[in-house]
Amino acid sequence: MTMEWPDWLPLRTDLQSLSPYGAPQVPSQAAMNTNENPFPPSPQLQAAIAQKLAQVSSTLNRYPDRDAIALRKSLANFINELSKTSFDNNSVWAANGSNEIIQSIFLAFSGGSALGFTPSYSMHPLISKVTSVQWEDGARNSDLTFNIDLAIAQVKELKPRLTFITTPNNPTGDAISIGNIERLATAVSSNGGLLIVDEAYAEFSQELSAVTLIDSNPHLIVIRTMSKAFAFAGARVGYLVAHPKVIDAMTLVRLPYHLSALTQSAAVVALEFRKELLATVAILVSERERVITTLHSFGLSTIPSSANFVLFSGFGQSAPQLWQAMLDKGILIRDVGLSGYLRVTIGNVAENDLFLEKLQEIQNETSQS
Repeated sequence: MTMEWPDWLPLRTDLQSLSPYGAPQVPSQAAMNTNENPFPPSPQLQAAIAQKLAQVSSTLNRYPDRDAIALRKSLANFINELSKTSFDNNSVWAANGSNEIIQSIFLAFSGGSALGFTPSYSMHPLISKVTSVQWEDGARNSDLTFNIDLAIAQVKELKPRLTFITTPNNPTGDAISIGNIERLATAVSSNGGLLIVDEAYAEFSQELSAVTLIDSNPHLIVIRTMSKAFAFAGARVGYLVAHPKVIDAMTLVRLPYHLSALTQSAAVVALEFRKELLATVAILVSERERVITTLHSFGLSTIPSSANFVLFSGFGQSAPQLWQAMLDKGILIRDVGLSGYLRVTIGNVAENDLFLEKLQEIQNETSQS
């Protein structure tokens, strides 16, 4: 919904037609609309974080570590363990969620256009516009999946300063193979740009991470988050992995002391519990496949998903109508603005059962009317 602005407010004209990002926050029995991990931190992790924060609170009169060295070392160790790489903290940058990472990239490397292959993560074009960078909507296949040849052709034609891909993609869920990412990185390099790979949902995918390409492709930046697989959305921790010179550029545009001491400390503790936290990934992947199979049994269609959500269609009524019908039954899912499609976040077993039960009820009611 476009907002109305009073004449006395000198808001930038290029912002006046925009709408703020956000999913509906309404009461529901099952909130399955924002791709959160449904499993809360264990009592042991809660206690460990509380103990650490109690220690840190005695020094809150002092500013936090401006460079978040301890956290960046922990993140580098995690990435190395996951992808058999050898990064140190000089190749990792942390911020308040991946959205601050994205904004910092635009602030540091603007001066040309940015290209993304939509539909994809809606914050990429929004932050592009907010930072006064020209955004180009690249095309995908008619079934919304990624087309590497089409992407390379658009890079060669538009020669963007920044090229964004999201894998697994949000809201579609499809993943891009490491071979195709490497092909795109070559095309981007030959046109003098940077390739930004947003891997917010990478832990749910079987594809090799693009961090494995950075050594041979210094113009490649990988964005990741602790919000999804780590079940740490409330802490707001995102990070990027890149060539150390990219990290140096981040220091030019960061806000002073942008990552609080409390956030840094809590994230380091969570990384120490990473095996426990990532154990939920296998559960969610299994549940994702069960939900997809059941949706197909209802006669619905899905786009192949390597994330913790499913985009589905074929429900015989408009997406807003089904969204409201589901909410009326206590299930909050996401209308992502694609005609004929809705997205559901994979929840725990009980939430998924409830979602499928209520969806089938509505399908039956619709077929009888």
